[in-house]
Amino acid sequence: MTAPALTIVVPAVNTWSDLDGCLAAIAAERTDLVLEAIVVNRLGPDLEARARERYPWVRVLPATRETTIPQMRAQAFAVAAGEAVAVIEDHVQVPRGWARQMLACLAAGDDVVGGAVENAATERVMDWAAFLCEYSQLLPPLPSGPVDGITGNNTVYRRSVLGRYETAWRAGRWENYLHDAMRHDGVRLMQHPEIVVGHKKHYTFWEYASQRYLYSRSYAGARLIGAPLARRVLTGCAAFALPPLIYLRVVSAVWKKGQHRGQLLRSLPLLVPFVCAYAVGEILGYWFGPGDALQQVT
Repeated sequence: MTAPALTIVVPAVNTWSDLDGCLAAIAAERTDLVLEAIVVNRLGPDLEARARERYPWVRVLPATRETTIPQMRAQAFAVAAGEAVAVIEDHVQVPRGWARQMLACLAAGDDVVGGAVENAATERVMDWAAFLCEYSQLLPPLPSGPVDGITGNNTVYRRSVLGRYETAWRAGRWENYLHDAMRHDGVRLMQHPEIVVGHKKHYTFWEYASQRYLYSRSYAGARLIGAPLARRVLTGCAAFALPPLIYLRVVSAVWKKGQHRGQLLRSLPLLVPFVCAYAVGEILGYWFGPGDALQQVT
């Protein structure tokens, strides 16, 4: 049996509709490449049955409801058979030719590659506000070449390099923890903005606000685990300044890039509660730790 050129890791944490669109896009990539798709599923047997029926070539790994996204990725990394391992999300849709672009970067000598992310849920202001709040820094134009950080949902690793950092990707932390460990050792994080995926996620107001809170609490809580109480208290107090800073950063980033200005203007009222939710998550994360926030992030 021919070894796959690329393993694509997809944690399933949202809905079947999201995953169906994601896998349909991956299926189009299989016409001229040997690919392995690993879906790590914490949504139960019904979703697994649907995936196996519609996409019998997909490998489905079961996970408990409490399994976090970083743990789900690690579960797939441990069994990936491809010489290259890519990570996307269940609501990300890859364009035709995406896999070949990723593999070409590795063939040219890169070890870790991140691309760009564009909004594919374009009909509702709510979805635009959520996307701009989360991805303003990844809108084109982006620099090409070595960077300090890359996205975690349009990424590919040379498997031999990824294997050297098993301790980092088994730590239950977000991808920035793995990427920082790699950079510390001199591994270059290469950004290729011409490799673009579509982020197609439909949100309700409460869903996105709560996800911003949960993500920032999980991130902030992990940052200061074991830190002295005084440091945690002071850092949490400093985070009260975050809402206007994050708001201005998002608005400035989108406006300067000259794209989506109309969508930005319509999104301005929604950005206020979204950045406040982010700040509250950081404050409580610093003061009280991550709690079970990471298990609830989707």
